[in-house]
Amino acid sequence: MTALVPSPAPGTGTGLNTEGLADFLRRFFAPLFLVIVSVVALFFLFTREITRFVQFIILAIAIGVIFYVPNIIEVTAKAIAGALGIQ
Repeated sequence: MTALVPSPAPGTGTGLNTEGLADFLRRFFAPLFLVIVSVVALFFLFTREITRFVQFIILAIAIGVIFYVPNIIEVTAKAIAGALGIQ
């Protein structure tokens, strides 16, 4: 006969583990992001809207850097705060 182990009471323990959540989301959305950027870029190229194409590529690169470079938001926020003299 096996002994029954009581489950922990609700509200106790370590809570939700989100250790690899950012990496999971990056791996999940990276291919989707690249497909969308590629389709829109090709649309602008085939319709010969070079100005919109260049604007879109610059925006896509900026969004890609913000979301896919680790800790870029934290580093940027600390740099801005330091430049403004905020501790």
